[in-house]
Amino acid sequence: MIKKFLYLEWKAFIRSASFGTNLALKILMGFVAILYSFILLMAGIGAFYGLKKMNLDPLQQVNKYLIYYFFIDLGIRLLLQKIPVLNIRPLLALPIKRPTIVNFSIGKTLLTFFNFLHAFFFLPFSIVLLVEGYDVVSVILWHLAMIGLVYCNNFLNIILTNRDKVFAVFSITVLFLWGFQYYQFFDITTYTAMFFDGLFSIKELFLLPVLALIGLYYYTFNYLKNNLYLDAGLSSKHDIAKTENLTWLNQFGTLGTFLKNDIKLIKRNKRSRTTVFMSLLFLFYGLIFFKENSHQPEVMRIFAGIFVSGGFLFTFGQFVPSWDSSYYQLMMTQNISYKGYLSSKWWLVVIATFISTVLASFYLFYGWQVYLTIVVGAIYNIGVNSHLVLLGGAYTKTPIDLQSSKGAFGDKKAFNTSAMLLSLPKLVLPLLLYWAGSLIMNPNLGLVFVALAGVLGFALRDKVFSIIEKIYRTEKHKTIDAYKQKS
Repeated sequence: MIKKFLYLEWKAFIRSASFGTNLALKILMGFVAILYSFILLMAGIGAFYGLKKMNLDPLQQVNKYLIYYFFIDLGIRLLLQKIPVLNIRPLLALPIKRPTIVNFSIGKTLLTFFNFLHAFFFLPFSIVLLVEGYDVVSVILWHLAMIGLVYCNNFLNIILTNRDKVFAVFSITVLFLWGFQYYQFFDITTYTAMFFDGLFSIKELFLLPVLALIGLYYYTFNYLKNNLYLDAGLSSKHDIAKTENLTWLNQFGTLGTFLKNDIKLIKRNKRSRTTVFMSLLFLFYGLIFFKENSHQPEVMRIFAGIFVSGGFLFTFGQFVPSWDSSYYQLMMTQNISYKGYLSSKWWLVVIATFISTVLASFYLFYGWQVYLTIVVGAIYNIGVNSHLVLLGGAYTKTPIDLQSSKGAFGDKKAFNTSAMLLSLPKLVLPLLLYWAGSLIMNPNLGLVFVALAGVLGFALRDKVFSIIEKIYRTEKHKTIDAYKQKS
């Protein structure tokens, strides 16, 4: 039966309308995976000797910050790791046991690269500990405990993905813990380090992560099994319809009609509301870079400025027109203007960028120069990045299920890997402009260069929109065909 499931998965992959894109993306992600594996491998080998040269105990220092290592791992999983599922509904009518279906779905999560990646750090680090004379049994048990915690995160990802409120509490808690330690109010590592040190010094303690892993597996298994019914976990939920006229937007004509549709979409759907919430978290991104004693390179300030003001742009904007995928075919049968449709999305991004810039005014606490960097980032987002997200949307043919209630980010994550890769070109140019200006004269000239690029992009808006409109028309039928895919 497992062989049959693998066969169905393979057919679903090669028969997808976006097979070429998926294959190219998987090849690209393969190179990215190799890169990160190499980085962790070098860190696993070099961490011991690097800390030793600093007259620090390597194992104690690693144990001290493992709490954040696993927090970051869980956060990345929640944002990027997709939960592998089968097209379950047709299987329920066949003589296949439910535990078999559930175990296969869980097994796919166990074999993901998000789990194997950690071996490139913990395995070489453990080998170095053995070479340097640490107790063999203690090292092996500590290593097993670390692997157990990695797989605990794997199951926590499944559990938290289905509970939005818990995910929100987790995000806020981690943010506050990091902030308190960053500003030296409270250091959680003082207490968690004792636990991780105990996993090495007290041999029996390694059973705690192992028992936690077993408990999480049984909880996840039972949860999925108990919801494997067409009239339970797999059923569609229907909400009571609410009427909102938003008549004040009628004064903007066709643009107002599209804006009303977008505002209703954001307010009424779980996926879009979660995306707006995530965009607000971008406001705090600058806290990493703008502190006076921060050791970040100067050029990274403009990077922070763009992210602080562009949270909505990078989360909501990059999925245009996928937000309308459920009724995109109907829209294309109507006599609508592509330019009007794209303009509404552009104005939505611009308004959100302006609001984010105003909300980020608390960065004035760090000085006018810091807030000026955020304002310049907002100008670049409005003039350049707003066009780039619309352009990228013409080639992003991933449908979004607005009715999904399967997790914080719906059926597909709001932050998926392909979306992040498409975001990279939006960040390279401003970094180069800022670096060039700083090299020629000073950082202020770098800000001028970035701002001028934004102003120039805004001035050429009509011409850029004409180009983007032609691309959308060219890709129209491919997009419609891709949105028909249900899995």
